[in-house]
Amino acid sequence: MSFETLGLSADILRAVSEQGYTEPTPIQAQAIPVVLEGGDLLAGAQTGTGKTAGFTLPLLQRLSTSAPAKGKRPVRALILTPTRELAAQVGESVATYGKYLPLRSAVIFGGVKIGPQINKLRNGVDILIATPGRLLDHVQQGTLDLSQVEILVLDEADRMLDMGFIHDIRKVLALMPKDRQNLLFSATFSNEIKRLADGLLDNPALVEVARRNTASETVKQVVHPVDRERKRELLSSLIGNGDWQQVLVFTRTKHGANRLTKQLEQDGISAAAIHGNKSQGARTKALADFKQGKVRVLVATDIAARGLDIDQLPHVVNFELPNVAEDYVHRIGRTGRAGNEGEAMSLVCVDEHKLLRDIERLLKREIPKDVVDGFEPDPRIKAEPIPNGRNGAGRGQGRGAGGGRSRGNRAGARTGGNGNGNSRGQGGRNGARRRSATPA
Repeated sequence: MSFETLGLSADILRAVSEQGYTEPTPIQAQAIPVVLEGGDLLAGAQTGTGKTAGFTLPLLQRLSTSAPAKGKRPVRALILTPTRELAAQVGESVATYGKYLPLRSAVIFGGVKIGPQINKLRNGVDILIATPGRLLDHVQQGTLDLSQVEILVLDEADRMLDMGFIHDIRKVLALMPKDRQNLLFSATFSNEIKRLADGLLDNPALVEVARRNTASETVKQVVHPVDRERKRELLSSLIGNGDWQQVLVFTRTKHGANRLTKQLEQDGISAAAIHGNKSQGARTKALADFKQGKVRVLVATDIAARGLDIDQLPHVVNFELPNVAEDYVHRIGRTGRAGNEGEAMSLVCVDEHKLLRDIERLLKREIPKDVVDGFEPDPRIKAEPIPNGRNGAGRGQGRGAGGGRSRGNRAGARTGGNGNGNSRGQGGRNGARRRSATPA
């Protein structure tokens, strides 16, 4: 099958061809015809399978066939994402594939000045990509009208629920006409996602191209057992001896990301950190420097697990295993994308054996273990509780990381709740479900 057989216009096919794509991925081949027909869709695909184009291409096609005349134009398509990075990524896709179409798009999220966003909305936008918190800020200020939305896309819906956005999503739904097309894309199909879909979608088509919570077969996974105090030394050794030039490393906390970045720099390895306490400008620069090869290592918290799209990223390292097993799948999904091969390594100490068992139970298989010479774990070391782990006190996952609205810090709400990231306070009711007290 080729893109030409899917019923896309010549202008869209031209833009797709310029990106070097000739054949749709399985999720694109199944989703695009459904969206073009105008029906609701519940789509599940593991990260890296091309699902962004799976809704972007047909959305552009549908809107372009009835583009309004020049002048003031309403928002006709709304794409909601959980994080700023993902919103920016989707915005780039819309701009890239719609470059030859008479459509306007805009991306809005917190952490940046609201004025330029207001000006862009005032000039008229057909396609709006947004995080929920900043979107509702615009609605409250009277700078955004959603009463003429024809198509709604919830991208990474499972992540939005994890981050406590369900109440904001319901507020947004109430602002739009009921007669619209709804597209729900999710990497996993949890029971909560199914409940959301039941209340949102009207007789949807179901597209699922991989078993839920599975890792890509193009990613080679391995666990390196190591003592907790020697993880940084092992990581530096792997990077140096392997001559790795581009490595994405995950830590659990913002403080841990900053500390590891500083240590790698001291080892002579250029590194940058990306997490929720960084300004949007700093996050954008760190990601750009990483993509351009100016830094070898990008150290990230789970805020980046869904929002990073880096072509042919060869290495992902779990410096610390995530507290939630599903996040492991999303982390390692940053490599092995679009059919490319990738390598995912996890540095696991005695404290993390239960987390590893949870991950292997989710994957329904064991991950190969490889003890690196010179870094054999000391069997005398006893396990210690993981700070801010799943049994830690206070689990108030904030929404600051995704441009959310902070109830505990109203100043942060006006800039996307980025202040202290703990937007619902310790033990907040939405974050209490299963997230760490130290959000990304």
